[in-house]
Amino acid sequence: MRAFRITEWGTPPQVVDVPVPQPGPGQVLVKVAGCGLCHTDISLPHMPAALGKRLGWRAPFTLGHEAAGWVAGLGDGITGLAEGDAVALVSPNSCGQCWHCQRGLDSACPNGLAGRGYGRDGGLAEYVLVDGKRFLIPLESLDPVTAGPLTDAGATSYHAVRRALPRIYPGGTVAVTGVGGLGSFAVQFLRLLTAARILAVDTNPARLAAATSLGADATASSLDGVRGADAVLDFVGTDDTIAAGLAAVRPGGAFGLIGAAGGRMEAPLLRALPKDGEVFSFQGSSITDLHDVIALAAAGALRNDVQRFAFDDVEDAYSRLSAGTLDSPRALIVF
Repeated sequence: MRAFRITEWGTPPQVVDVPVPQPGPGQVLVKVAGCGLCHTDISLPHMPAALGKRLGWRAPFTLGHEAAGWVAGLGDGITGLAEGDAVALVSPNSCGQCWHCQRGLDSACPNGLAGRGYGRDGGLAEYVLVDGKRFLIPLESLDPVTAGPLTDAGATSYHAVRRALPRIYPGGTVAVTGVGGLGSFAVQFLRLLTAARILAVDTNPARLAAATSLGADATASSLDGVRGADAVLDFVGTDDTIAAGLAAVRPGGAFGLIGAAGGRMEAPLLRALPKDGEVFSFQGSSITDLHDVIALAAAGALRNDVQRFAFDDVEDAYSRLSAGTLDSPRALIVF
């Protein structure tokens, strides 16, 4: 089968032929229908080999952590699934046994640093192996071709909104900084789960127009001058967006940093942080988050706008994702 792989550290990923994997005990083979692309994928080829090894990653490996498809093979011990079942693959890895996993905090599992698409074979191939039924979510009425982005972009955005909910009040304001692949989902979740005023912030006018159609009440090119927000969810993460977001949060509010642009905060913490507020950061989501997102999508409550690319065009798709020239918030490789 064809797969888009990092063959060695420090080199661009490429399409190669690899054997179709066979499911062993406790494993499920999935025929991939579609796999979403993520900005994180773009940075992985540049990771130093020493860092990859510290994380427990192994090269070569196939990219892609936003996959969905159909069950194509069952290893010994797997019950409750049948070949042909449509499933979405849980994006983050977790052990299921540690203190965090046992309390539903699997997004913080310390044993989840390596997984599908990051140090292990992911979904940018015709088939992918899944280690355990707990990482598969039945899709029922949803099309597996386009469901992949729900597993990371959708579930991560949902995790952010759910985390901030206790600080958000009816009639308050929530700002979403960066309304691209993740932030456009966050706007929808805020509209579904709160009675707050939603402010979409982005430098791209097309993204702001799309955010308005998804439920944003107002738009802006920056948070400069904004004060008193119940919450700010930053899906960018630069020095400027972090500083402006923290300044915009009211006392007792919440600031969530999800974007991974590498920004820093230079001001003294005691003055920069919202008084009696909450500041959190994370990447990924929990299995419970994904179950909720799949249920909302199946009920027709979510728009999942994607631009489809054939597998032969995977390099062009990544180039357009990196350059910000996609026609939709998310890119999807269709098999």
